[in-house]
Parts: sequence; C-alpha cells; structure tokens
Amino acid sequence: MDDSTKRILQRLIRRIPFQMLHTMLGKWAHLSNEDLHSLDFTQPKWVLTEHLLALCEEKGLTVKHITELEMIYIIENPNQGMWHGFQLLDAEEDAPSIELTQFKVSIKIKKHTDEAIWIRVAWGDNFTKPNHLKPTYVVHHLQTPYVFVTGVTSKHKPLLNQALVLATRYGSMKDAHLSGRNLIAIRDLLTRQYQQVFPTKHPKPLQEKNPVPRNPNIENEQAENTENRLQMACEAFGDGTLPQLQKAVYKLETKFRDNSNKTLTGREEPFRGVVEFASTNLLESLRHCVSSGMASTPVTPLLSSITQKGRNYFVITDKGV
Repeated sequence: MDDSTKRILQRLIRRIPFQMLHTMLGKWAHLSNEDLHSLDFTQPKWVLTEHLLALCEEKGLTVKHITELEMIYIIENPNQGMWHGFQLLDAEEDAPSIELTQFKVSIKIKKHTDEAIWIRVAWGDNFTKPNHLKPTYVVHHLQTPYVFVTGVTSKHKPLLNQALVLATRYGSMKDAHLSGRNLIAIRDLLTRQYQQVFPTKHPKPLQEKNPVPRNPNIENEQAENTENRLQMACEAFGDGTLPQLQKAVYKLETKFRDNSNKTLTGREEPFRGVVEFASTNLLESLRHCVSSGMASTPVTPLLSSITQKGRNYFVITDKGV
C-alpha cells in the first residue's frame, strides 16, 4: 500500500469505536477467519492498527478495498455528519448542463437490505487525485423521490445534482430544506414514516402515555381542555415515537414594525434575523409543550409546518413562509 492508502486506513480505524472493530472487520470480505484470529483485540488500539496495516499490506489491499470497509461502517452507523434531504422532480425544459470532464471522481455503489442505494464519491479534478479522506455519501431509497446527501461542497453540488438526476431519470432536483445528523429521522419525516394523527369532525380523545392522577373535584372541568390539547399536539407533530430531529431554523426577512422605534421602522430594507429551536428530540419537545399547556393552541403553522411540509429550514418574508 502507498502512504495515502495507509493514511486512509489509519483514519478509518480511529473512527470506528474499539468495541465495534471486530464486528466491522468480520463483515469485510478481505480478511479471512484466520486473519481475524491473528489480530489481538486485547491490545491497545494503536498497536492493533499497526498489525492490521501490516496484514493489509501483505495481502496487497488497495484504496478500493479500504473504502469498502468504510462503506460497511457508515451504512451501519450513518449518523456521522450532517445529512441534507433533496427531492427529485419531473422534467424541466431548461435543465442546466455541466461539463463533466473537468472532474475526476472515484465512485462506489452498494445496495442495502432496506432497498436503499448507497453511493460514495471521492472528488478530484484534472490536477488532483480523488480525495478519499473527504468523500461525499448519497443515499437514495428506491421507489421514492428523495435523496439524502452528506459531505458535499458547494463546488461539487451542481455536478452531483445533475449526475443524480440523469441516473434516476428525473428532470431536476430541489433542496427539501430538511437536515439533521439522524439520517433515519429525516428520511422518516420526508416519507411520512411515523404515526400521524389527522383532524376529525368528532375527534376521539387520545390517551396520554402516562396519565397523572387528577383531583376529582376539578377533573370534569379540565378533562375537555386536556383532551383537546393532546389531540391538537398529535395532529401537529404525530403520535407515538417521532423522528428524532435536532433543530428547526427560521430566517426572518421582514419589515420591522414597532411605532416606538422610528429608526428601524423607517428603513426600506427588511429586518433580518435567525431564530433556532434546538433539542435532542425537537418534535417530542414541541408536542409536550402543546399537550401540557406550556404552548398555546391551536398550534402555529410555523411549527406544524415542520411535519406537514417535511422541512426544518424556513425563510419568513412579508409575503409569507
């Protein structure tokens, strides 16, 4: 192996938690059982890494084989970076054209058991080799118009978009304005793979997960309000286990309105600001705030749009969201 391949393998082994290393190597097709038994997993990780490097060099493994191990690890542990959702659309008349020959890429494709196509792209150009230390990962679930991408730069994004559009036979691709570190969560949010609650004319009260004993004297008075709040909370954000979204961002570009502040009110350009809601599980937190009475009802469309539109990035102007 050359030095660059060794660096790629060393960096990959550092990324894989020690307790997972034996399992990942066992799923790699390039080490036999005898090879695995020759590795002492009781040794410090840096010692084990040196032995693994020597073994891979002896077997003549290349960067192609090393990236296969990386894909095994990333597919089973996808929450390694910021994932961005995109939606494939029908054909457009004026589709942009990009000169593909100005780039050199190394591409590896793997089909997962859940009918998802995983693509690893290492980017280069006419003057540099593909950079395997900073790859782009793409996930496309078959039979859906959604694509999820992590690790792509603004320079390579137009080329990747066109390549995906051509490969999937769609006309174009747009940003879904949904991102997060939990790939499964943003996939479930876009594809509506969670328990939704729809408004009904005569709603049946939803049962609270952990009902709190109430004072009998005020139970009848509070029961209707409690049921309505829980119903509206679940209609807005869903019932049961919700996609684990970490944040929602609202970018404000509206005219400043405050009669007590003539300086800002008189400005022609819009007032700009950013509001961000963050939590380990934002949808669960918002549902709890509404159902417990901490937030007013009905739920503002600015919050319910997270699930209804499947996005967590919004630009608010005087014309609307």
